[in-house]
Amino acid sequence: MRLIVMFDVPMDTSDQLRAYRHFHKALIREGFLMMQYSTYVRVCVNKKAAEFVEKRIAPLAPKGGKVQTMTVTEKQYQAMHYIQGTPSTDVLNSAERTIVI
Repeated sequence: MRLIVMFDVPMDTSDQLRAYRHFHKALIREGFLMMQYSTYVRVCVNKKAAEFVEKRIAPLAPKGGKVQTMTVTEKQYQAMHYIQGTPSTDVLNSAERTIVI
């Protein structure tokens, strides 16, 4: 499974910018990789593991914005189409549990 986190948070004040950086670093520590700006993805073994990770990052979400998660299966994730741009070569789009960068 893949857990996708999408967020749109304000970054107008220094406190908001600090909260954004804290959240961004927390996502990286949790093993998320950037798909696009403000969209991060992480491989999870099953739905229970995805829910566990979601509960770990929920308290870290910046206030005053939107933070959304979505869980998709590997088959759904691999069916993603690129309308513009090319797939990243950093992360292979496969069902393998181990991602080597």
